Amino acid sequence: MAVNQADQPGAPERDEKSAVPQGQHVSRRGILKGFGTGILTVVVVGTGAVAFKGSREQVLDYSAGHAYDPWKDWQDSPGPLGMVAAAILSANPHNTQPWIFRVSSDRIELYADPSRATGALDALGREQMVGLGAALENLILAAGPRGYATTVTLLPDSNAAHVATIGLHRSGQKQASALYRAIGDRHSNRGPYQPAPVAAQAIARLTAQASDLPGLELRWFTTPPERAALGALMIDAAQAIVNDQGQSVDGFAWFRASEAAIEKHRDGLTDWGQDLSDLITSAAVLLPASSRTAGDQFWLTQTKTVHTKTAAAYGVITVRDPGDALTRLRGGQLIERLHLSATVQGLGFQHMNQITERIDREASLGQPPAFSDRFDALLDSPGRTALVSFRIGHPVRPGRLSPRRPVSWVS
Repeated sequence: MAVNQADQPGAPERDEKSAVPQGQHVSRRGILKGFGTGILTVVVVGTGAVAFKGSREQVLDYSAGHAYDPWKDWQDSPGPLGMVAAAILSANPHNTQPWIFRVSSDRIELYADPSRATGALDALGREQMVGLGAALENLILAAGPRGYATTVTLLPDSNAAHVATIGLHRSGQKQASALYRAIGDRHSNRGPYQPAPVAAQAIARLTAQASDLPGLELRWFTTPPERAALGALMIDAAQAIVNDQGQSVDGFAWFRASEAAIEKHRDGLTDWGQDLSDLITSAAVLLPASSRTAGDQFWLTQTKTVHTKTAAAYGVITVRDPGDALTRLRGGQLIERLHLSATVQGLGFQHMNQITERIDREASLGQPPAFSDRFDALLDSPGRTALVSFRIGHPVRPGRLSPRRPVSWVS
């Protein structure tokens, strides 16, 4: 059955000014900055007390809540619902999980859930469709281990929300690929990467993932000048998003600032998902939530000092028409394969789509294509442009789990 949107809300009803109790001047991001310099100073004025919003249990084991259960039992579920259990662990924009599955004994239909869009942050729906393509890839990967062969029809009818139908046929044997086995270990890693370069063989293995997906190519940025140029554009795009109130508000709506919010929504971004050290994250979990503007500045700082500074390489999926729905779905399949392949090879992987978010925002507002022109110049691939981009490297620490809505909520 389809998910009941009234029972399982998407973005929370939240005002940025209410994130910190009145009279209490404690900044979570300020605390993180203090930890970063080896200093922890908490100054409380007004009420004279800090209202901690986390729990001891959450600090000791952040993944103990039910929001993380889908990561623990996804391989144990048989049949078509077991395929959905794998699909919901796929990469997706801002962990919005924009999918609905209609499941029967001989098919699975995949639909977009329009209530889980990110508004101005994904102004033309690019990222949502890419996220659905990633879920489709996990569905296909999960069929063989459950004894099924698949027949996939993309965009099967005039319903724009109906993005794919996966016909199921008993194959008589069960086979699991390396990418399938990596599904439960695949996590976005937003933390620092080590300075070691990514081996050419590893990049070749990643590039090979696009071999059977027509119209998709990979452009790599591996040399210091290339990384510096693309990193600078990513920083500029992050700054533009922070300066754009519509994009800032729509992005912040998906931040889950408390244990209760994580358990209620089981989606979105969390403190743990920033992949900071355990000590710093524990402080963030316990302290009051930050405001939207403080959160924006923290992300911008991380973009400058961690994400772009420690990227060993960037990859960009290039296409001829990023607005084509079929291209977006195939691009989502590829980004999931890339992330899974990186996981198999022990590499960190982080989607970094702020440039394309600004490209689509400018187009939706009828503004001059400043970011599009700059990105195309860096790509230097006539007739081709960017669909999505990401960074890879050897991570300092493993990526952490993100919340997931269970199969029963989305099918």
